[in-house]
Amino acid sequence: MQTLRASKCGLSTAQLPSYILDVIDALTKAGYEAYIVGGGVRDLMLGLNPKDFDAVTNATPSQVKEVFGRRCRIIGRRFELAHVYSGRELVEVATFRAPPKKAVTSAQGMILRDNNWGTIEQDFARRDFSINAMYYQPRKGIVLDFCNAVDDIKHKTLRLLGDPQTRFEEDPVRMLRTLRFAAKLNFNIAPEILDVFTPQLTQLLRDVSPHRLYDESQKLFTMGHLNRVMPMLIEFGIWQQLFADIKPHVTPFVERAAKNTDQRISIGKTINPAFFYAVLLWEQFQERCHFYLHKGVVAAEARAQAGLDVLKRQSTRTIIPRFAETFIREVWEMQTRLLSPKPQQIEALSGHARFRAGFDFLLLREKSGDPTTQGMGEWWDAYQLMSGDQKERAISQYNRQRAKNRRSKTDEVVLTKVHTQELEPLVQEPESRSRRQRKAKQEVQAKVERSVASGSTDGSIGSDHPILKRKRVQRDLSQVIFGPTQ
Repeated sequence: MQTLRASKCGLSTAQLPSYILDVIDALTKAGYEAYIVGGGVRDLMLGLNPKDFDAVTNATPSQVKEVFGRRCRIIGRRFELAHVYSGRELVEVATFRAPPKKAVTSAQGMILRDNNWGTIEQDFARRDFSINAMYYQPRKGIVLDFCNAVDDIKHKTLRLLGDPQTRFEEDPVRMLRTLRFAAKLNFNIAPEILDVFTPQLTQLLRDVSPHRLYDESQKLFTMGHLNRVMPMLIEFGIWQQLFADIKPHVTPFVERAAKNTDQRISIGKTINPAFFYAVLLWEQFQERCHFYLHKGVVAAEARAQAGLDVLKRQSTRTIIPRFAETFIREVWEMQTRLLSPKPQQIEALSGHARFRAGFDFLLLREKSGDPTTQGMGEWWDAYQLMSGDQKERAISQYNRQRAKNRRSKTDEVVLTKVHTQELEPLVQEPESRSRRQRKAKQEVQAKVERSVASGSTDGSIGSDHPILKRKRVQRDLSQVIFGPTQ
């Protein structure tokens, strides 16, 4: 272990928000050790802006709750943690962990219980990546580095502490964290990790809770480097473990949506992670819609059932919360309404709660080369920037064009029917089962064709004409009532 001066690592208390200092000071005043650890320290050393800060202490979760009272809430069963609220901010406070006295693991080696408290040296050994294992004490101005993590940061290398195979078996989610950190920090993955990171090993993710995998997928979507990590998910075999029935291929639509998501994060705009799930599952949703439409199901019912089927299938990998599922289905439903809106409903549609998300989805489809949008993405984009009078003129013009398209489509259908329709006989005679009768009928037809070919146009009917061979049906006229009836 080496003790480094915080100033030499580029760290100072001026970089830290007041809420994390409040937590550190309160624990220190109560007589406990307290450090800032994890991604917050790493990002500050890299010159990045940390999204949050985590603390670690030798106080147990119950002791942390004694210090902070109502401001603290103990969570977790597998990893027991204390959530401390400082104003509106949340700080995750963990206790130093020791190796488990009795290993509680699954058949594949995944740790199921890990609530054994220990020292800071033992806690370091339980960390996953070297770059996340630096302990920063801001009031003392020191950084404790147990594994030369400073060198890994300097050389931009992502290295696991311990044997990579064992660490992945202990917690398969570390495979996702490996790709996330490599994409976010633009670090190189250490060779010893690449040697064991195989598609066969990714099968361990099937043992992880779908709820936890959903949380990890949200971190992938919101880290700001989604476009960089998507090909990595395919390359390392993670894609098939996260997404059910989605082909491992980054389509132009998915790529454009990923770039758009990263751009929004870079300029500080908010994003809804469920939106990217709607993009990923769009192709499966369309295929399922065609399946139900081919079976004769009404279009609205086909879309509703297709949405339920796709989301239910995806829940076998990542369980999407109910509110997020509702959002995804509403975005899909808005596509039909935005493509062919009724003129009298355009103004109300532009004020719909899901209009913005549906419009963004439609415009991304159009810009990625989807021909089925029919240019409506640009139309809605221009419509939102118009004044009241301009909107009225745009709606009138849209209505005229809509009527014109409807008439032209009707004319095409009529012309097609005229050209393709064949004359049918007035009387449909059933095909005779007797071979002799079929042969006689063919001979009669041949005689008629020969007479036409020879120019016989006198209109005379021969004795062998089919009409003379029809049997007359005798009707009982006694049952027929003539005149007005009662």
